[in-house]
Amino acid sequence: MKAIIVHGGAGKWKSDNVGKVREGLIEAVMSGFDKLNKGESAVEACLAAVMSLEDNPIFNAGTGSILTLDGRCEMDACIMVGSTLEIGAVAAVENIKNPILLAYRVMKETNHVLMIGEGAERLAWALGFERYNPITPERLKQWETARKKLLESPPSDRFKKLKELINAHPELLKGTVGCVAIDDTGEIVAGTSTGGTLLKLFGRVGDTPIPGAGTYSTEFAGASSTGIGEGIMRVLLAKRVTDLIESGKLPMDACKSAVEYLEKRVNLEAGVIAIDHRGNIGYAHNSPHMPIAYMRDDMEVPVLDGLP
Repeated sequence: MKAIIVHGGAGKWKSDNVGKVREGLIEAVMSGFDKLNKGESAVEACLAAVMSLEDNPIFNAGTGSILTLDGRCEMDACIMVGSTLEIGAVAAVENIKNPILLAYRVMKETNHVLMIGEGAERLAWALGFERYNPITPERLKQWETARKKLLESPPSDRFKKLKELINAHPELLKGTVGCVAIDDTGEIVAGTSTGGTLLKLFGRVGDTPIPGAGTYSTEFAGASSTGIGEGIMRVLLAKRVTDLIESGKLPMDACKSAVEYLEKRVNLEAGVIAIDHRGNIGYAHNSPHMPIAYMRDDMEVPVLDGLP
């Protein structure tokens, strides 16, 4: 059973963006499913879907990633192959168009799992990646507005003010894109990419590139997480989902159970998508929204869900 699911990030989405989000999700899920239909691997399908989302400025990954407190664009990404447990991940990379592709090259062309910052970028240049500025005018304007509000407070209160600002505006937290795909051979691959959270501190790394937290895949299931990374890392949300599926739960039940556990233990927003080795789909979130789209062999058109 060939199947693929993508998400566009847990959080609060404005209704005036719904049309663009729908179009972006359909384009991404079908770009991946077309790969599967042509007999290509789940790796190729996952890369195609995530890169489609990274290239769409409506989402917080790749082009259109949101900015750090000091106005930089630091992106994270991860891809994992279930049958071999191969992983490639990058964190805090700048000037890269498709971080998920760099994560894949880390997996295939080095002995490492996770590379960060300047070291990851040096690898990118050595591999022939072109330098690219992912900052869009819309994200720059958003950053300027949010930062101005923050700087109105005294320096000694700014970290406290930052926390209050984020709590008052949950739309600033929406972000992260992800995909899980299974091909005709039963291979399951999960991939995730993000620009992080708006006004995050320089050097902050979230859950996305952390195996087991933002991304995980086994021969039984794959999962991709989204939401507040500090909570997701504390409970290893993606691995929790795959473990629950391996123990016998259906993906939908596993996702719901894992998100409920996260909310109970750390009381933060998150969401997760999953596919099991039979092609069953699962997703759940405790955030206001989490746009998703999925497609399987037995469907004529993709399903959309999680939007306002």
